[in-house]
Amino acid sequence: MAEEGFLTRKFGEGVENYYAGSPLNRLAFLRTNHTYLSTALQHPSTRFILLNNLDPLASTPSTLAFLSYSDISDLIANPYATSEQQLLQTFTSTVDHPVLIFLGIDESAAPEHSIPTPDNKYTGQAYFSLDVTPYPSKSYASTATSLLLTIKSSYPTHEFKTARKDLNLGNEHAAIYASARSLTNWNVTAPYCAGCGQKTMSVNAGAKRACPALDGGVETRKCGSREGVHNINFPRTDPSVIMAVISSDGTKILLGRQKRWPKYWHSTLAGFLEPGESIEEAVRREVWEESGVTVGRVIIHSSQPWPFPASLMIGAIGEAIPGKEDIYLGNDPELEGARWFGFEEVKEALAVTTGGLYDPLPEGYKEGMLRLPPKTAIANQLIRAVVLGEVHLAKI
Repeated sequence: MAEEGFLTRKFGEGVENYYAGSPLNRLAFLRTNHTYLSTALQHPSTRFILLNNLDPLASTPSTLAFLSYSDISDLIANPYATSEQQLLQTFTSTVDHPVLIFLGIDESAAPEHSIPTPDNKYTGQAYFSLDVTPYPSKSYASTATSLLLTIKSSYPTHEFKTARKDLNLGNEHAAIYASARSLTNWNVTAPYCAGCGQKTMSVNAGAKRACPALDGGVETRKCGSREGVHNINFPRTDPSVIMAVISSDGTKILLGRQKRWPKYWHSTLAGFLEPGESIEEAVRREVWEESGVTVGRVIIHSSQPWPFPASLMIGAIGEAIPGKEDIYLGNDPELEGARWFGFEEVKEALAVTTGGLYDPLPEGYKEGMLRLPPKTAIANQLIRAVVLGEVHLAKI
């Protein structure tokens, strides 16, 4: 048995939430190396995740389907055949390209499936994602439609699964999908430069969009994004806080519900951080705005990427201030209701009635029982930490 490290002895076991823990090394420093990317793209063992309207191609509800370059080459050819600079110089705004993203390499792959990096320091099986959505406005729409028909014919058991309703991926596949979905969604929804309004081009293997200086060989107007340091054409991540709030006497937890949720389904409170606001301040503000409860001490628990579309959920635990625990929903109409629940009622729900918004009622459910989010949600992990004592709060 491996010896415990200092942090484990000091703070206890760590938490790795669903959609985190990708098995891939992203190799971000090679995203502009088109020689390496070109080799990786066309390698026979390279695996491609396909997205259609952001839903992934899956072989089962719990397993992504992976295709090869030969399956999809008609749609993308080899975009890395020339350098990134050459692509920018020959950019033409009327010619569209599907979003292709280099996700990284699996270093645990067998040698015959692996590709060495240029310095031979790393080796692994390459993974890409490709958006095959046949957007009517895109110049490649008919090719994408043909590809979808070919895939359906060649792989009749594969389906594009609706991620929030009929997909229950294993942890590693979920983490890979989270990266692919977030980056794809950003590329699709940010086609124009935030600095000058010109059409942009996906570069850096899908992790950046550039505002080209030329369009069809004609020089375009100047843009600040082409000079100096800037961040206007990089993917966005929206930080949000999600918090389990404990009563001042340590016996109850505050949970809320939205009107659109199933009957009796409750969860922890959550909200987006605002500019110039710390995590702790955001927790206190959101709890007070949504429930009227005032929180004092706040500690950080863990985080979870949430690719719907691009949030980073920062999990926290807060403690209510004595005498300021009355619930008032008049500040913010977001919640239909909020309640303090005793630990024993929550423990029963954790054992019997956890599940997603679209899941059927679990076996053993009785009308009126509290329902809680599934283990794949950070809300569940926060509730467990507080109610079951799975994290030693005094040591955090």
